[in-house]
Amino acid sequence: MKLTFATGNIGKLREASEILGEGFELVSLSQVGITEDIPETGETLTENSIQKARYLYERLGCDCFADDTGLEVDALGGAPGVYTARYAGEDKDFNKNMDKVLEELQGLEGEARRARFKSMITLIVNGEEHLFEGTLEGIISQEKSGNGGFGYDPIFIADEYPGLTLADITEEQKNDISHRGKALRAMAEWLKSQNS
Repeated sequence: MKLTFATGNIGKLREASEILGEGFELVSLSQVGITEDIPETGETLTENSIQKARYLYERLGCDCFADDTGLEVDALGGAPGVYTARYAGEDKDFNKNMDKVLEELQGLEGEARRARFKSMITLIVNGEEHLFEGTLEGIISQEKSGNGGFGYDPIFIADEYPGLTLADITEEQKNDISHRGKALRAMAEWLKSQNS
């Protein structure tokens, strides 16, 4: 099944392809000639995910999906949340974003650093919208660690891998537990159930 994924992030595209596996061909925004930034003006991850999927569907009329993912830190009242990519400024610099989170959590230990990643996916197939959600619980590390992953991975320690950030574990390990992985697998299961 061919699906256009509303992302320009090569890391995300590769991750989604690996998680969905055989039977799915993912097409990126650049492959369909969309180079502009897709609007994200919603106040929630769900609103942004719906907005991006609808934008794509209205432009191309093809089966597509969009995700919006946010990091929610309890001690920061759920921030960065919907502003995850732009937390330290419009340039979407994840090193600056991580530095800002680490700075704001200075002096806090252990469970006081509780956080989660949340992914919302909107799938549009045959013009119908379907929503899928995935969550990954963990804590924010005291410092950056690891060379893998992308985004906030170097400062997020998942409950499943104590003492290791998402950037310390393998891509395969991350895909098994990740928020986006959970949402994508739910989407894949639903799609397979429609075609069986």
